[in-house]
Amino acid sequence: MPLISVLDQSPIRAGATPGDAVAETIELARLADRLGFHRYWVAEHHSSEGLAGSVPEILITRLANETRRIRVGSGGVMLPHYAPLKVAETFRMLEAMYPGRIDLGIGRAPGSDQRTARALAYTRDPIPIEYFPRQVQDLMDWMDGRLEDDHPFRGVTAQPAGPSSPPVWLLGSSDQGAQVAAHFGTAFSFAHFITEGGEPVVEMYRKRFQPSSTLSEPQANIGVFVICAETEEEAKYHAASRDLWRVRLDQGHITPIPTPEEALNYDFTESERERAAFHRRRNIVGTPEQVREKLDAVMTRYGVDEAVVVTITHDHQARLKSYELLAQAYDLAPAAQAAE
Repeated sequence: MPLISVLDQSPIRAGATPGDAVAETIELARLADRLGFHRYWVAEHHSSEGLAGSVPEILITRLANETRRIRVGSGGVMLPHYAPLKVAETFRMLEAMYPGRIDLGIGRAPGSDQRTARALAYTRDPIPIEYFPRQVQDLMDWMDGRLEDDHPFRGVTAQPAGPSSPPVWLLGSSDQGAQVAAHFGTAFSFAHFITEGGEPVVEMYRKRFQPSSTLSEPQANIGVFVICAETEEEAKYHAASRDLWRVRLDQGHITPIPTPEEALNYDFTESERERAAFHRRRNIVGTPEQVREKLDAVMTRYGVDEAVVVTITHDHQARLKSYELLAQAYDLAPAAQAAE
């Protein structure tokens, strides 16, 4: 049976507030836990009018406390902004509080524009992207207390130390992330909802994978955008919001999620219409039966048994309903059943 998980970017709906978006993330996490989803990841974006999730580690703490069974993690921490030791300490603390339920997903993208990246760096220059592999290595070593004898920070430990540490997932939408994940022996999550045609990337990850102290065999999943509704017409109605929002993102504007009415009445230029159609090809939109068939097909193409589902609608109740219908389509075991 495939594993179905959630990636939540904490979208801000037009007419709602960032605080509303955070409250909706908490409500959705509770629901996902009750419905039997496997894991719940929260994203990191900065200085955005459309996405409220700027500090995943704080959200993870609240969500893990609000849930009982589901794994909770980052999808992901944008490592170039941070010192690996600090990230290791943060997630070792989360592991100490919620042992066996925390995932550490990391990414190399800024999650922001370059000006915001410089603001995050503040008095120093942003860490050059070519340092990312070194950051990954140091992060993993601090997570596991395995700094090499000749490492300049040998003897510096990430506390609280303990018998277990969260698994590390490297998130990516290109072959660069896959190569880093394979080299360091981390799990790999490909963002199909950002870039289609990633099957060769995941296959390359598998072929080049080098076992690490924490992972002996390659482990991969994919992030997929899904909207599920009682009828195909209703699903497409809610998906119109995403179409317009994604076109605006291409134009450099991360705006609040528009209403379906605004999207359906928007006067797209020809190039905008083409962009919307291009992005729509990666989306899975329809009834529970249609979504199950298409999502199974995508997972089969990638050779994975887990999909991390991103669902964004302007109507929050429609978003909750989409995940409920998806859980029914996959016969996920509710929390009460899973505990028996």
